[in-house]
Amino acid sequence: MADRNRELADFLRRARAQVDPSRAGLPPDGRVRRVPGLRREEVALLAGVSTDYYARLEQGRPINPSPAVVEALGRALDLDAAGKAHLHDLIGVTTAPASVRRRPVGVQRVRPGLCQLIDALDGEPALILGRRTDVLAANRMARALFADFDRMPRRERNYARWMFLDDHARALFVDWEDQARAAVESLRLEVGRDPHDQVTTALVEELREHSPEFDQWWEQHRVHQRTHGSKRLRHPLVGDLTVEYETLTLPGDPDTTLFIYSAEPDSESQKNLNLLASWTFTSPIDHRSSAESA
Repeated sequence: MADRNRELADFLRRARAQVDPSRAGLPPDGRVRRVPGLRREEVALLAGVSTDYYARLEQGRPINPSPAVVEALGRALDLDAAGKAHLHDLIGVTTAPASVRRRPVGVQRVRPGLCQLIDALDGEPALILGRRTDVLAANRMARALFADFDRMPRRERNYARWMFLDDHARALFVDWEDQARAAVESLRLEVGRDPHDQVTTALVEELREHSPEFDQWWEQHRVHQRTHGSKRLRHPLVGDLTVEYETLTLPGDPDTTLFIYSAEPDSESQKNLNLLASWTFTSPIDHRSSAESA
């Protein structure tokens, strides 16, 4: 509980510092601002709570705000959907039915039908990610476009770990910093949902130790929910291309996400993706159907 209170306090302080006071709807008071963002009393005013109450939250004191207060804090801090979800997780408030709330599980397994599905998308790269961005399965095109995760030692089959600790990933992404930041912010969201997961904690500690960028961005305590976007790559075989991705969270399995990548029709990126497909065509390879995770 103490760790979660510290995480909450850190998140609130950093979120408050990122709010533009001129857009918060506060009347001017003539005082000079020496630090960016809102003052504590301004957050309290916008959220409809006392300054002392909000100050105790930022100090990591053991307080249990009501769902209404949590919603008000999210509005006052101008949090997006991912930020509000993270705030709810840190405080321990959830509106999800008990039947679909996260619960401890052992090894994650991918249903055979899902492996068949991504194989059927053979012309389009597809990845299945699990908790803490573990790579649970990848089709032929995803292995050709990104990396052959199946050939990695089991503990290394993790998207965030590959992004930060593999030189190939740094060379592959033209927009590596944007993609790496998104990986950090997604992992931050994950930790808020399940702060006691020891495997996730060990992953974060490893990345903080070996990657200065990860350590710096982790300290910023920003969260992000990846649902769609684009990636710019400089592939060693086919050159530059841009792919768009869409994500699908599987019904009844919120810990598993399907990522599907595609290129704009008739574009140079599509031509290069087709070229990659023709150069790397092989017989289907069995997918790894589980990730060694606790």
